[in-house]
Amino acid sequence: MTINKLVNGKELIISLAGRLDTTTAPELDEELKESLKEVEDLKFDFANLEYISSAGLRVLLSAQKEMNKKGSMLVRNCSEEIKEIFEVTGFIDILTIE
Repeated sequence: MTINKLVNGKELIISLAGRLDTTTAPELDEELKESLKEVEDLKFDFANLEYISSAGLRVLLSAQKEMNKKGSMLVRNCSEEIKEIFEVTGFIDILTIE
């Protein structure tokens, strides 16, 4: 998985490519812990994300909880497969998906 970050003031856009799974989720978790300190608006771009596992969902849930305290979080450009995973797991009701 590749993680690309774009910081614009208090906005952070994270683009993911590849698979967000048990192997790669800890890397994203660490990246978010470092990056979210000054962020008020977090956006994920999943245009190139092929797969997300329960480990990846846990990282997103943790990020959503953090952003609920200080700003907003948006997930965009999800494939049909990723949207289906969000629907089956109930994350469609937890996350803001565009």
